[in-house]
Amino acid sequence: MAEPSEDQVARLRLIRSENVGPITYFQLLARFGSAAAALAAIPDLAARGGGRGPRLIARAAVEREIEAVMRLGARYLFLGQGAYPPLLAEIETAPPALVVKGDVALLDRPCVAIVGARNASAAACRFARGLATKLGEAGTVIVSGLARGIDTAAHDGSLDSGTIGVVAGGIDIFYPPENEARQRAIAERGLLVAEQPPGTEPRARHFPYRNRIIAGLAQGTVVVEAAPRSGSLITARLAAESGREVMAVPGSPLDPRAQGCNQLIRDGATLVQNAEDVVEAVNPLRLRPFRQKELEYAVADVPPDVPNSVRETVAGLLNGTPVPVDELVRQAGLPPAAVQTVLLELELAGRLERHAGGKVSLV
Repeated sequence: MAEPSEDQVARLRLIRSENVGPITYFQLLARFGSAAAALAAIPDLAARGGGRGPRLIARAAVEREIEAVMRLGARYLFLGQGAYPPLLAEIETAPPALVVKGDVALLDRPCVAIVGARNASAAACRFARGLATKLGEAGTVIVSGLARGIDTAAHDGSLDSGTIGVVAGGIDIFYPPENEARQRAIAERGLLVAEQPPGTEPRARHFPYRNRIIAGLAQGTVVVEAAPRSGSLITARLAAESGREVMAVPGSPLDPRAQGCNQLIRDGATLVQNAEDVVEAVNPLRLRPFRQKELEYAVADVPPDVPNSVRETVAGLLNGTPVPVDELVRQAGLPPAAVQTVLLELELAGRLERHAGGKVSLV
């Protein structure tokens, strides 16, 4: 791969720095126009938010990461540039940078996610494997998370036709360990995707991040066996929030592993029994034009500073309970740009936490 440009190095520094998540990243680029300008402005913004300046990752550390990516035969995909998947760019928390290894052309084909229980039944694994095979024969790429159970079966059924594996840690970390050969095969014959830098061991917090990528890459998500409150249901919820099709395979009400799927169907998910049902469900979405994020970020019409009274008003409306940003704007009676500015300062100061559904709370 070609070495990243100076702008891409700055973007990597920005997203790898402390207290900078995807939403903050987008807002900083929109406000300052470039990653380099955003990096220079962060210490002052954090001070206004009432906290210490976040730790900005050193250029040398990012250069070491780039060397590791190149040594692995992988490459970066940057949001709004090159081969970055347009469906994933649609979601609010799209990763600013991905590390990928394998056949990037798979991202140009229709994708369906298949997810489910790690401790799945033998019958469910067989169904998932057969479903993935049939969908692959119909020209669909299968996306899953390389976990035990349903994920493994889905990848096995689609390795020959096209499969994308999204990992929670670094692209060079094999988790679970027994899937090492499978992960290597996907990197050679399919596409391996990671958000974290190489060498990152997966932690519990990384799996919901991985799940949003799985849902974001696909036009629809099929759940095959899932207990209530499982990670597969998180993926299904994220798919629904992104306007994608949610599908579920029904199961016996006597099997706890079927309760999550049956509840999804009860809540409005499409019941699927075969590959034809999946193709019928996602086909209309193939015709929907997904917008592309702009390559360059315009400088937002936001004042360089807001009065302390505005900061006090917004901070006074926050506590440890997550609240929608729209509700904050309504109760504060302030322009949305001013509220977003204060939230940005608080987050960079380490005082604000962002939650799913556009909600925020104090740390």
